Amino acid sequence: MLPTAGVFGIHSHTISLVVELILVFLAIVWLALVYWTFADARRRIDDNVLVGVATVASLVPFVGALVYMIVRPPEYLDDVHERELEIEAAQARLAQLGIHACPHCEYEVERDFLRCPNCMRKLRDPCVGCGKPLQPEWRICPYCETEVGLDPAMVRRSRRTRRESGQTIGGGPTSDLI
Repeated sequence: MLPTAGVFGIHSHTISLVVELILVFLAIVWLALVYWTFADARRRIDDNVLVGVATVASLVPFVGALVYMIVRPPEYLDDVHERELEIEAAQARLAQLGIHACPHCEYEVERDFLRCPNCMRKLRDPCVGCGKPLQPEWRICPYCETEVGLDPAMVRRSRRTRRESGQTIGGGPTSDLI
């Protein structure tokens, strides 16, 4: 009776067993790399299709996982989210301190600036009545009670009429507002 040849035509049982164990070990490492690629891609990539593509690419033994390690995003999604929250919190703290940034050039501007001194872009519209800066969502000026969007000539006429009739605005005489 002829001895059966093992893996790769090896006739020695000991060497054949060692080669088989090495192959089983490599298969386990390969399957572990496929699972690791899937788990790591889920923590780093927001798109499920790309997670699937990365997992399928890792089915190519060892090379797929190596390519994924080269092209994967450098940060976990949780870290990106945490950094964005920290940036928002820092911006909120700066806004409470009265320090704002120009939305166009990120130059530091104050709350009552109408234009950015750096890029000269318009930040806010002035009130036609008192000239103070207005927030875009306001419908009335909180300083002089002028409705936003009125014609400046109408505002001057209505102020003159109120002054002559002795009406008050905001509880004080109209002469205090001029």
